[in-house]
Amino acid sequence: MDAWIVDRPGPGSPLVRAELPDPQPGPGEVRIRVRACGVCRTDLHLAEGDLPPRRPGTVPGHEIVGTVDALGPGAGRFGIGDRIGVAWLRGTCGRCRFCRTGRENLCPDAAFTGWDADGGYTERAVVPEAYAYALPAALDDVTAAPLLCAGIVGYRALVRAELPPGGRLGIYGFGASAHVVAQVAIAQGATVHVLTRSPAARELALSLGAASAGPAADGPPEPLDSAVTFAPDGGVVPLALRALDAGGTLAVAGIHLSDVPALDYERELFRERQLRSVTANTRADGEEFLRLAGALRVRPTVDPRPMSTADRALADLAAGRVTGAAVLVGE
Repeated sequence: MDAWIVDRPGPGSPLVRAELPDPQPGPGEVRIRVRACGVCRTDLHLAEGDLPPRRPGTVPGHEIVGTVDALGPGAGRFGIGDRIGVAWLRGTCGRCRFCRTGRENLCPDAAFTGWDADGGYTERAVVPEAYAYALPAALDDVTAAPLLCAGIVGYRALVRAELPPGGRLGIYGFGASAHVVAQVAIAQGATVHVLTRSPAARELALSLGAASAGPAADGPPEPLDSAVTFAPDGGVVPLALRALDAGGTLAVAGIHLSDVPALDYERELFRERQLRSVTANTRADGEEFLRLAGALRVRPTVDPRPMSTADRALADLAAGRVTGAAVLVGE
């Protein structure tokens, strides 16, 4: 099968085309024919070496929609022809204190799609059936793909930010995750202020119902109850903390972040402001978010690209030329 692999991580053109044997599902696994795969910033971090590779020649991609075409021994949750989704979280130990207390996203032995095992920048992929998702029929392949990471992890970030009902939310950076989170928050009655450098992203934010959209350095027009940073720039963290009202919470999303500058306690943390990180997601997060996305009619803005152009799609993401979410479509 045709695939894209991370050959030598680093800036430039880290993806190369490769011909790989069709994967065979093992016990409890299913194989899917890939119909769509979202292009996530985590894929870019892996390709450019910000996220150290765990194996050579990995196929990236962890926002995968496909149709089951083979079952491994003992697999029975899905049938041949079922359409399912594959996300970042691929496996956990099930035994550690985190797994036993509903925090499997913190499992020290967790495995991840497109990092520990091959992902979706290819024709076929294998996944443990226990970590796959049934997809609502109302979501087409291209629309569903970004929801499987940008949506799920963004939703966890929103939960971590403890936005009160009808509260004021600041969103810093406005890519794939952020524009989904904005839709959820607005549908639930929040006032959303978007802080981003991209004029196109600001325009998108306003079209989705954001109350304001401007540069992060300018700050929001009112104090925030909660904020989420999606930009991989640690310099945004003090700005977001400064914009919080007393008792507000900032959740820092993303798997990689540049260094955070020294914080001014009086201006940025005092009056019980909280600073939290976000790590991956649990399967419960995924199930809850997909149900909510269907009920609230959340629809990501997508930029479909042929699978054969994965290298250019990743380069466009790195250069800020993607508005919303790029999605690779099987050919």
